[in-house]
Amino acid sequence: MTRTATAILALGLSGHALAQPSPAPPGSYAALVALFAEWRQAQKPRVVAGVPDYGPEGIAALGQRLAAMRARLATIEASGLTPSQRIDRRLVEAEMNGLDFDLRVLRPWARNPAFYAMAIESQSDTPSREGPTIEGAIELWRLALPLPAAEVASLRLRLRAIPILLTQARANLSEDARDLWLVGIRKHREQAEVLAAFAEVLRPHHAELVPEVERAREAEDAFHAWLAAGLEAKRGRSGVGRENYDWYLQNVQLLPYTWQDELRLMERELARSLAHLALEEHKNRALPPLEPAATAAEWQQRADAALAFYIGFLREKQVMTMRDYMEPALRKRLSGFVPPEKRDFFSEVDAREPLLLRCHGSHWFDLARMEQEPHKSPIRRVPLLYNIWASRAEGLATGMEELAMSAGLYAERPRSRELVYVMLAQRAARAIAALRMHSNEWTIEEAVRFASEHTPRGFLRPDGDTVWGEQQLYLEQPGYGTCYVTGKAMIEALLAERARKLGAGFSLGGFMDEMNAAGMIPVSLIRDEMTGN
Repeated sequence: MTRTATAILALGLSGHALAQPSPAPPGSYAALVALFAEWRQAQKPRVVAGVPDYGPEGIAALGQRLAAMRARLATIEASGLTPSQRIDRRLVEAEMNGLDFDLRVLRPWARNPAFYAMAIESQSDTPSREGPTIEGAIELWRLALPLPAAEVASLRLRLRAIPILLTQARANLSEDARDLWLVGIRKHREQAEVLAAFAEVLRPHHAELVPEVERAREAEDAFHAWLAAGLEAKRGRSGVGRENYDWYLQNVQLLPYTWQDELRLMERELARSLAHLALEEHKNRALPPLEPAATAAEWQQRADAALAFYIGFLREKQVMTMRDYMEPALRKRLSGFVPPEKRDFFSEVDAREPLLLRCHGSHWFDLARMEQEPHKSPIRRVPLLYNIWASRAEGLATGMEELAMSAGLYAERPRSRELVYVMLAQRAARAIAALRMHSNEWTIEEAVRFASEHTPRGFLRPDGDTVWGEQQLYLEQPGYGTCYVTGKAMIEALLAERARKLGAGFSLGGFMDEMNAAGMIPVSLIRDEMTGN
């Protein structure tokens, strides 16, 4: 959660609950807002000296608090709320269902060693971190060095918590989930590397904290060795199974799909994207291929030109209302030049046509909008837990790649259209792999191989961090691997519905503005709000 979002939560929720002259009327929307503020605290584990408690007693306490929160939510009947307020109630209920699923099925504290990764190196482009994130994680990218005096003690406490937490993890990780254990080994090797690099960054500013970082790194090295030694004994599958997957989609992600529905959709999108790629290649066969930028200077020139062209296109074609904060939000998130030997899927695409990732960069518009134009609903001002925002956030970012193409973005760049289908094929292939892992048909090695082999042009390296990191996330977070395509499909269906309903009164800009105004909520609920159904 960003600092701004945290402040909004404190002022818009906690303050609301504390500053009222009298208790909120039972069953009212004010009571729902007050409950939400309390729920956001109740769903966190107990933290002692910076160490979250994920042991048996701590987990039991979470279950008890969940039961109490659900009982209170049941007293707030949907019939007494406005349609928009009913959507907010469903969001609160979905978050509670998310914790219920964690307690019953996912149990990351007992099954997933990667859950105990405390150091987060970079900012996510989504409203909050993708996948399960441990309480108290250190977001290194937030630290502006040198730190203010007040933050030094806090960082020291959290660094000291890492060795204690990893000791706790050895006792907590009691369940057999081989693939999660395997990717946990990779994750904690990365954690040691991240901490080693952080020590060097920290040294010129806070040398007194470097020993704390080094002790944390040593604890990571020891934990990595412990995990590696235990892998041979692991035999259990890591997927949640179809029945649990269906429940999660419908009760947490609020999607109108089942595992089987998603598989059919992904297979269809993979076939469609590969077929259209072949057609585009046939049409463009007399044109020279897109060559990647050869130098950092050439890439920077292309990237700057692509950004200016894209922003101009959005304005000229009235795709959405453009605010002053939007171009800077996207500009400061430009990726850098990646040399050929280090390229892997997205950098392969970006080296050839930077417009593709500028389209996907609608994520940064979303984050800036949440900060600059907070939603009127206190419940929608902060990122939803359990990635409940995924169909909207990832669905629109992915959808913009093809929507912008259909609206004319690549009219003068025919070879770039090919890369739109390359991108879509990769999203569909990796989603099929994720689904087969959760049904426990495939191991993560098989999923990685399938995703790599079915991504065109050899752009997705089977030994690369991209495919392994993606499949790890999708195994940890049911529904995430498919949300890019399911969300895109739902947005396209909603666009079609509104165009049919409004006829000559439909405009793309109006549709996009109306959708954005609903907030970072599931597309199914955006449809409810926009259509009144």
